[in-house]
Amino acid sequence: MTPKISPGKVLLAEPFMIDTNFKRAVVLLCDHNIDGTVGFILNREYNAQIGEVVPELEGFNAPLYCGGPVQKDTLHYIHNVGNLLDNSQEVCNGVYWGGDFEKLIFLIQNEMIKPENIMFFVGYSGWTADQLGDEFKYGSWLLAEMDTNYIFKKKKQKSLWNKIMSNKGDSYSIIAQMPDYFSWN
Repeated sequence: MTPKISPGKVLLAEPFMIDTNFKRAVVLLCDHNIDGTVGFILNREYNAQIGEVVPELEGFNAPLYCGGPVQKDTLHYIHNVGNLLDNSQEVCNGVYWGGDFEKLIFLIQNEMIKPENIMFFVGYSGWTADQLGDEFKYGSWLLAEMDTNYIFKKKKQKSLWNKIMSNKGDSYSIIAQMPDYFSWN
């Protein structure tokens, strides 16, 4: 049975996923319609800051994240300032996707948006119309509820998969404790 996939939900990769793009990934779903699904990996930080790719934002200490394996030559952002940023799309309560990029630069330069208000992504995660549903049938993903703290409290993004898996309850908290890599002796 395929769960109800919708924007604002979080995908958790099954613990033994082989695809290195999504191994222990946490993906925020931002759009889901008859054409497909778009989301961003929340726990794959690059060793770079946004100012390294957008010169107008030099000195703005916000890290870049790998949004996914699709169109790695594009820049995306999610934030919690939808009331300030025109053309933002609300993903769920307190979380917005995109918006007017020129105004974003202005708001950052005038310190109306701080690093804790936004995440920047290179590329995105995308699925065609029935692809994600099929991946659920094969057991590749689990669905979880979104909490804005998963995005805007970025201190421990590397352990985000474990945290959300544990938040799902008893049997999932056991899965969350499994080591990332294991071998039979």
